[in-house]
Amino acid sequence: MRCNYLFLAVLVLPGLAVLVLPGCAAPPQSQRPARSQEMVFQALASAGAPYRRGGDSPENGFDCSGLVVHVYREAFGIELPHNALAQSRMGRHVTLSQLEAGDLVFYNTERRPYSHVGIFLGDNRFIHAPRPGTAVRVENMRGAYWVRRFDGARRISLPK
Repeated sequence: MRCNYLFLAVLVLPGLAVLVLPGCAAPPQSQRPARSQEMVFQALASAGAPYRRGGDSPENGFDCSGLVVHVYREAFGIELPHNALAQSRMGRHVTLSQLEAGDLVFYNTERRPYSHVGIFLGDNRFIHAPRPGTAVRVENMRGAYWVRRFDGARRISLPK
């Protein structure tokens, strides 16, 4: 895991609190936090970064699939394609009732299935890079806009 964040902050969402601590060293494999903790940490650390088409780093900004690429690369060293449709073909399908933090959630936002992707955080919330002129932010999946456009969810297998 590379060190991109040298700050101390507490990020709080309803039902979810994450302490972001400074430091660069990844813990030994056997001591690594659970999937959901690492995913939530990496995803929330990107909150507020600007949207940038083709972007995949906090320094350059993110588009939706670039945020996913960054989080999975930083949290687990997994390289995913930088395309929402291609990401929708990775891993395995999960239902809404099976969602866990770190699962990918897909939406039809451009009149094309699987044209948008975010990362599920828990408590019916996901983080994503919405569109030009905005920043990475958390949304409620139960909002009417997102419910109408939901295409499905996938779980990416982690290395052992």
